[in-house]
Amino acid sequence: MKQNILVIDVDRCIGCYGCKVACKMENGVALGSSRNKLLTIGPIGTYPDIQMYFLPVMCQQCEDPACVKVCPTGACYKRSEDGVIVIDKEKCIGCKSCHRACPYEINNFNNEMKVMDKCTLCSHLTQNGEKPACVKTCSSRALYFGDINDPNSDVSIALKEAGSENVYSLRDFGNHPSVRYILRHDKWIDVIPQECNEQDGRKR
Repeated sequence: MKQNILVIDVDRCIGCYGCKVACKMENGVALGSSRNKLLTIGPIGTYPDIQMYFLPVMCQQCEDPACVKVCPTGACYKRSEDGVIVIDKEKCIGCKSCHRACPYEINNFNNEMKVMDKCTLCSHLTQNGEKPACVKTCSSRALYFGDINDPNSDVSIALKEAGSENVYSLRDFGNHPSVRYILRHDKWIDVIPQECNEQDGRKR
């Protein structure tokens, strides 16, 4: 079964917010809303042994998404053709159940349309063979897009080259997140995005 995801090479991310800007421009995301977050993890440790890195967080395209389970109208669903979770705005009643159910609080409320909004991996682009806006825009080439179940996809190749010992995912709450992170040079810090400020990656 096809499962499109993003793979983020954390070592390459420079925290420029280019992915956020590109996403908002491409998808017409409303003012005050965002489909992704950029956390700054750290700095932690004692000088001179200090580490810090940037952690882009977007919809994790979970295998067993909690947002889909709680949607009362079926507006939030996982597509069979590519595994991407989307929201049918015609069916959405703006109850915010999907936002509350998501362990990472990635779904957002669109105040203009009064419905929920989320990352779709730029499906309108990818279905035509293009890459998501965030991937195309990333100046440090930290983002990869593709089918994780295809061994010849960009994401599978990146993960193989990184080595399993350097591959991580956000904390699994039974939802089985699909997005993968590559981190080679620092210690992976297990953060829960919903408990962190976007500016510093520390608990609110």
